[in-house]
Parts: sequence; structure tokens; C-alpha cells
Amino acid sequence: MGKNVAIVTGGFSSEIVISLKSADTVLKNIDRDIFNPYLIIVKEEKWILKREGHEDITVNKKSFTCDVDGEKISFDCAFIAIHGTPGEDGKLQDYFDKLNIPYTVSGAMTSSLTFDKNACKDFLRTHEILMADSIFVKKGESVNGTEIVQRIGLPCFVKPNSGGSSFGISKVKEESELQTAIDFAFEEDDEILIESFVDGRELTCGVLQKGDELIALGVTEIVTENEFFDYEAKYTKGKADEITPADISKTIENDCIELSRKLYKLLNCKGISRFDYILSSDQLYCLEVNTVPGLTDESLIPKQAAYAGISLKELFSITINEALASQQVSH
Repeated sequence: MGKNVAIVTGGFSSEIVISLKSADTVLKNIDRDIFNPYLIIVKEEKWILKREGHEDITVNKKSFTCDVDGEKISFDCAFIAIHGTPGEDGKLQDYFDKLNIPYTVSGAMTSSLTFDKNACKDFLRTHEILMADSIFVKKGESVNGTEIVQRIGLPCFVKPNSGGSSFGISKVKEESELQTAIDFAFEEDDEILIESFVDGRELTCGVLQKGDELIALGVTEIVTENEFFDYEAKYTKGKADEITPADISKTIENDCIELSRKLYKLLNCKGISRFDYILSSDQLYCLEVNTVPGLTDESLIPKQAAYAGISLKELFSITINEALASQQVSH
């Protein structure tokens, strides 16, 4: 009998579009000789089990079970493919912890910390990780553009404090553009960051846990014709070059891999995580940590896995088996 795996997707944020695509990749590539996949779509009003050619079935949230053709289906593991809330911020992890159902991503505390960009920056700075200077602003607080520019400089980035896929992010070149960018970011979140611009090359490295081994999938350089690696550049073919392996020295490549492994351990990550950097004057500035990185055809992790010689079927099997093994260890 194969293990029942709930591929959990949807969510409550703008990132639902990417979440559904990531789940589709998992569904297409999961090893059906070992796992029985079920697609669960999480929305605020209800959670549903989607089956092709069948009517939707409402999920019992109290037990995370479904009644399918008169049979009660429970799940051995949850493959979380929700970018944004509630899959990346710890809420869903907390829910599954209470039900004692293992899942494929970092735990509730790690997810909560890394999703809050400001809190994560503060934590990493205490461990002497280089980060861009930033100002944290809550909705309703007054903002003095001149003071911000004096401290942060121009150009700068304005972004939601929580969220991903570059929703709500602007690159600001003039002080006169600041308020519009702030308003735009507040459409996505009640807290924002105004962050200094670090001039350099954008690198990213995925890390995967397999037993006692931390596998670095490879270092990718992102080169885009857009102002920055925004939503369009991320998800429109031809708008960005994602070069794996990055055309960097072996020293920088090793530094990036070792720093990514260090951050993975430091933050107590699980499953697949991705770490984004700016390489400036041979120094790596950590941009952000992605504990539920995209798995779409356009996403970075599938490309890095291919470079590392790991098929998507193998990648997802490793991730699910790690989650199942971690539950056995905790008992």
C-alpha cells in the first residue's frame, strides 16, 4: 500500500496562482508507485479535495480527512505547496503539528520567522550575516521621505514585509516616487520594508536535506532585462536568464554553497529551501530565505535539481521520505 500524500495548495494571498502551478508540478512528477497523491485546495471559505472527472469533496478540517466513495481517507504526509499565507508563515505547520501529520517544509517557528522579513533580518544580523540596510514601517505610521532617502539612499526597494513572488515590490529612483511605492506595498501587507539598494549580481542557491546530508542543488545567477527580478521576470519566459551554474569563481561558488548550508542549519530549515543573495565586491548579502520555494516550470528549484542530476520524481520522493522519517524520529 502506498502512502497517502496530500498535495496542499491554494492559500489566501496573491501567490495562489503560483501555488496552484507548483502543486501541478508535484502532481505530475510524484512517484505513484510509492505514493497516492491527493490534491487539496485550501481557501478561506473551505478546503476541497479536487479529483479529475469527479465532484469536489469538502475536507474535514478537524481531522484533515475526506470521505471518498464511502471510504474515509486520511493522510500520511502533507506536501505543502502554498507560497504565502497560510503555507509559508507557520499557520498550516502549526495545524499539522497539532494533528501529528508530517509535512515537507520547515516547522512553524522557522516558517514564521523567515516569512517576516524584518524579524528574519534582525535575527540573521545577530549572526553577522550581511544584509541590506532597511527601515520597517507599519500601516498608519507617518513616513518622512527625505529622512528615509538620507538614511537608505537611492535607488531603494519598497516591499511588503511578508510575501513573495515579487508582489507589491517597487524600485524607487526618486524621492517623489516613494509614496506611490509605499502605497503599492501596503496593498499586499500591513507592514513594509524600505531597503537600500546593493549593487551587484543576483545569486540563489537551493538546499535539500537527505538524511544527514545537506545537498546544495547549485548556484544560479539571475540576469534580467527588467529593473529587478520582478513578477514578470520570474514567470515570463525570456524575461530573465537563469544561469546554472553561475559564471562565478569557484571560491565564490563555494562561499555561496557554504553560506546557504549555514543558513539552513541556523534557521533549522527542513525540506527544500532557497537562499537569495546579491554578490557585491566579492561579498554575499543575503536578500531573503524561501522555505516554500516555487516548483513551477519557470521556477529555479526544478532547474537547479536538474543541474544536480536529481529528477523531479526523485526530488519529491526525497522530500516526502524525509518528512515521514522525521516523524518516526520524533516518536
